[in-house]
Amino acid sequence: MMLKSEKNTGEGQALWNRAKMIIPGGGQLLSKRAERFLPGLWPAYYEKAKGCEVWGLDGKIYYDFAQMGVGSCILGYADADVDGAVMAAIHKGSMSSLNCTEEVALAEKLVDLHPWADMARFARTGGEACTVAVRIGRAASGRGKVAFCGYHGWHDWYLAANLADESNLDGQLLPGLEPKGVPRELTGTALPFRYNHLEDLEAIVQRHPEDVGVIIMEPVRGNMPLPGFLEGVRNIATRIGAVLIFDEITSGFRMNMGGIHLRFNVDPDLAVLGKALGNGYAISAVIGRREVMEHAQDTFISSTFWTERIGSAAALATIKKMEQFPVQESLIRYGELISEGWIKLAKKHGLSIEVSGIPPLTHLAFKMNDPLALQTLYAQEMLTRGYLLGASVYSTYAYTDEIIKVFLSDTDEVFGIIAAAQESGDIRKSLIHDVIQDGFRRLT
Repeated sequence: MMLKSEKNTGEGQALWNRAKMIIPGGGQLLSKRAERFLPGLWPAYYEKAKGCEVWGLDGKIYYDFAQMGVGSCILGYADADVDGAVMAAIHKGSMSSLNCTEEVALAEKLVDLHPWADMARFARTGGEACTVAVRIGRAASGRGKVAFCGYHGWHDWYLAANLADESNLDGQLLPGLEPKGVPRELTGTALPFRYNHLEDLEAIVQRHPEDVGVIIMEPVRGNMPLPGFLEGVRNIATRIGAVLIFDEITSGFRMNMGGIHLRFNVDPDLAVLGKALGNGYAISAVIGRREVMEHAQDTFISSTFWTERIGSAAALATIKKMEQFPVQESLIRYGELISEGWIKLAKKHGLSIEVSGIPPLTHLAFKMNDPLALQTLYAQEMLTRGYLLGASVYSTYAYTDEIIKVFLSDTDEVFGIIAAAQESGDIRKSLIHDVIQDGFRRLT
């Protein structure tokens, strides 16, 4: 049995501690905070990433079973085909006073993949693309209130939900989000409803019969939609004249080509795509029906770097490779192997766990005493065995059956350690540093 690693922070943690003194929150993305994975031990920074491997600053190499670039690298890190297309675009000039042809080709490709859609607009990040979609939806409907379900970014329109009740986003995103900096005048403009609870949305509509102009939601969250749920949301939107937006930033291209809503035969008015679209390069898209998308011209939506060439070139190359190889089939199979392995090994060691999510984005939760400490112990012991691990695994095409087999073999050993710690009654004695943070909080 491998012993716990020695108590040292390493170069990555040392740099992370420096960063927290000069960058508010330590970095640019909450999802990459070291405290959310393994306080005091998480490598935090990388020197190199290729396939599903990451080189830390200390020279150690890890298999990434954590986030794979927060879900953005569906093909694997530094994919040769995508990088080749990007390098070609760079050599031809990534920016010009004229427009790049790639954005027209990408718009045509996305419309082709989504027969209900007629037009596309591009941005670079998911949150801003959601904001663009909501702006277009409000312009098209002529109404200001937004009913939403799920996580849709950091912008004012979304965080306004917590102006009326600071717990409104707890079940949608992260507990502890204070809407400081969001104008109080936006109170009551963003109204949350729960996934698979159509009655919540009906209640919102009844309370605001003439004010809801946009309904935005993730078509799939932790679980699949119940029969009739998506259809019911679509019917409500049609009935009240609201614009229905499917946020596919996370779910798009993982179970099938294009948005996952295509599997359910429910068409929105707008859809937002991101993350996997560019395999790690910055690109996001809003696609939609012509009669709705045309309202983008009735308001001001414009940005210099939405016109650069790299994102569109990367997206075209990513889609081309997904059309040539069984990417989605592989993601599903890898995710099922991991999920089924967790369940089998938990039963073997007498651990109570819950596995949820779509196969390519599978989530593990310990359902025992001190679950966050147990998750920390799992991450800690797997790090010593050469894995970056969080509560969720974004499958990547760069995995292999052999890599997953070894991952599960090591998990078998670590689940034995977890079971022993659970039986001892003091899980935290097995931890080298603090328990992982769940939710949002200040770091300094």
